[in-house]
Amino acid sequence: MKRIFMLVAVVVISVGNAFADKNILIDFSKLIPDLDSGENRQTLMDYSGTTQGNSFTAEQRAQLKTSLVLKTPREVTESRMEGGWLVTLASSSQSVTNNSLSYVTRATSKGFFEGEQPVMGARVHFPVEPYNSWALIKPSFDIPAYEFSTVEEDGTITPADLDTQDFYAPSRFEDGYGVLKNVGAIKSIAVRVYGLNFPHSLSVVFENDLGEQQVVPMGYLNYDGWARLTWDNPSYIQDIRARTMRLYPLYPANSSYIKFVGFLIKRDAASPGGDFITYFKDVEVIYDRAHDDQAADIDDEATWRIRNDREAEKAARDSKNFGIDQVLRYVENQRQATEIWPATPNTLGDEQTE
Repeated sequence: MKRIFMLVAVVVISVGNAFADKNILIDFSKLIPDLDSGENRQTLMDYSGTTQGNSFTAEQRAQLKTSLVLKTPREVTESRMEGGWLVTLASSSQSVTNNSLSYVTRATSKGFFEGEQPVMGARVHFPVEPYNSWALIKPSFDIPAYEFSTVEEDGTITPADLDTQDFYAPSRFEDGYGVLKNVGAIKSIAVRVYGLNFPHSLSVVFENDLGEQQVVPMGYLNYDGWARLTWDNPSYIQDIRARTMRLYPLYPANSSYIKFVGFLIKRDAASPGGDFITYFKDVEVIYDRAHDDQAADIDDEATWRIRNDREAEKAARDSKNFGIDQVLRYVENQRQATEIWPATPNTLGDEQTE
């Protein structure tokens, strides 16, 4: 009997470990400009479909594309278009100065990782007055969980055929671009982030397939250099025997995913205001797989297509909501004044001064 119990224990532990997974949710070293337009090919999105009416020319519509690319301030100035990331301050902290001095840029780690690596740098200009504040560092558009279009080397985007698309195939924003699929219980989250002795706190914000957002506190940035800040889920039950075991229908199981929303920086009233600087390399997640697809005698999905129909509805909803803010920014960018005063002396002004 003792041998039988030992064997069962080994089998349970092995099955439990088989469902565990560790993957990178987002890797900022991948978000480099690799198209002639200065955008990132893997995360390039076309939002021209959001425009209504005939006010946009064909040439203007061709420019209505954006990505999660990390640009330098100079690249943003030269292209007259923002990068793929934004810094949003608390409403009580927003001012012309604070907003203009809060932005994201591409930086370079010179050797802490394997050779030089691009990383995301963030500058936040908090109010100098002594009151609590926060800033959300986020992409300029909601990362889509279902994006199966293909992007050519010249930046041409070919939409996927949703009628024939396999929604359980890898999408464009997986593999380190902001989306993880088949995520069950989350065991731990890690962020590699650079500290410059600021006493501010850092949290990771992500969203699940139900549209629920969760803010995960990672700790404080009051240290010098690179560190891996980790959060261990206090609700995660390691011992399989202590878990509540339930039977769920194998088909049609709901899809499960998480997607990256942003980094939340909190500044306490007692902490110094003004400029805050930090850098991010990646976000990694350890989690249980929600389900483990196994070979079956009958292909349920090919017969009923229930999963694909559900995911097609979600993909269509994501596509419909995408791009509204991007169009408004594009229109405002086109209205922006670009003229500057000539460098020659202002004779009239000199005469008036005299």
